[in-house]
Amino acid sequence: MTEATEPRPRLRREPQQARSRARVEAILGAADRILSQEGYEALTTRRIAEAAGVPVGSIYQFYPDKGAVVDALGRRYLEGFATAIDGLVERALAGELTDLVGTMVDIYSELFRSQPGGMALWAGRHLSPELARADEASNALVAEGLLRIVEHLTGGPGGERARRATRMVVWAANAVLHEAFKGEGEPDLETVDELRRMLDRYWEDLRDRLTAEHG
Repeated sequence: MTEATEPRPRLRREPQQARSRARVEAILGAADRILSQEGYEALTTRRIAEAAGVPVGSIYQFYPDKGAVVDALGRRYLEGFATAIDGLVERALAGELTDLVGTMVDIYSELFRSQPGGMALWAGRHLSPELARADEASNALVAEGLLRIVEHLTGGPGGERARRATRMVVWAANAVLHEAFKGEGEPDLETVDELRRMLDRYWEDLRDRLTAEHG
């Protein structure tokens, strides 16, 4: 393997003690702040250590290099998306999801808002091959969750039509939300509103067609 494609471990070792776990949290939190406030180019192990208030050697106890810190942070961002879709599926199956599009856009907008470091990372596409694959897997997981919701709400299997539609929703929502939240300062909430309107229309059409097929 070349250096560019060789997988990097997320951690040299898992933190077992509370003190070690707190140090890892401090390292990742510092990396997030640097990414969001100063950009990827400012992210060095020395700068991370300074912002986290730990010795540089403490970082190397857990992460072999800066790239491994970025990968661990990126995977943490993606875990938030997986948790969100699990919650949406649970609410849908329990009959508690009365506004699919509005709820989905609100939840994922808040994730984008709360992860400024992630936005800086993805905007610059400073992703290792492993993190890029994890990003693709995360999108597929969200689309699969949406498919389950759509099939539940329309009363039957959606087939390839629904599978394609849910993938398209994830691609479109990702692109628009990245655009709306990519800049400094306040996000472009009017663009988020337009996304909601666009997906509302798409969902209405898809629901009508699938319901008619199941009729």
